Amino acid sequence: MKISKSIYLFFLPGLLLYAIFFIYPTISALFYSFTDWDGLSQSFQFVGISNYERAFTGDTIFRKSIGNNLKFMLVVVVFQTLIALAFALIVLKNNKTTIFLRALYFFPTILSSVSVAFIWSFIYDPSLGILNQVLELVGLGFLAQNWLGNADIAIYSLAVTQVWFHAGQMLIIFVAGLQAIPDELYEVAKIEGANKWQTFRTVTWPLLAPSATIVIAYTTIQSFKAFDLVFAMTGGGPNNSTEIVATYIFDIAFRSYQFGYASAISVIFMIIIAIITFLQFKALRSDRISY
Repeated sequence: MKISKSIYLFFLPGLLLYAIFFIYPTISALFYSFTDWDGLSQSFQFVGISNYERAFTGDTIFRKSIGNNLKFMLVVVVFQTLIALAFALIVLKNNKTTIFLRALYFFPTILSSVSVAFIWSFIYDPSLGILNQVLELVGLGFLAQNWLGNADIAIYSLAVTQVWFHAGQMLIIFVAGLQAIPDELYEVAKIEGANKWQTFRTVTWPLLAPSATIVIAYTTIQSFKAFDLVFAMTGGGPNNSTEIVATYIFDIAFRSYQFGYASAISVIFMIIIAIITFLQFKALRSDRISY
């Protein structure tokens, strides 16, 4: 069947938008990463790879922000994936109760990041926050503290907020993946005498691996891009303990007007996300094949 060349015109709007909002900014960031552009003036000087050298050898805050990002990502990916999967198994069957629970779990996802930030800032408040009050009520008052003011735990407090914010979104993906698994496979496993764990390990997980890959990859990217949540709750403090790469790029670009250096950090940031996502895809694919 001969395809008319005019069909390719339908690709143009999407391709044009992609070029304007992704390809052009990416190329521009790469170009300016080799300059000392301040973001305002029309003139700039090429500085070679000095911005990259500064990032890797002379900028302790940048290295700290990468460490904070990795801590944040690890906690969010592990707990958000496990919680979403556990809840998905609970609300898998279609009835009024489970449909209501799915909607309830998904509800935080439709809130704005700033709204979530204000809600959880109040929950974590050391004086009026409900978290410390509940701990006092159940006899665990010794655990009460300034959750966002303690540099040792602030990044993990933010990670808990991120998990609450997006676990419901990942739950929907897992539910869709679970519902696509044929019931006949579970019947065969039951006939073969497999217990629940064996059924999950040999039937559910291998067939759910594509959904898990999407969830983990998306959660990873999401955790690296959690600028608005972190910025609204802590602004990177205290003492840069919650400074992630996204908030640091904002500080360098829009507060210090070092757009050239911020562009270099953005390029490094993009490469780090690409490498981590690629390794996750490889690991999950090999895990699926091993079954």
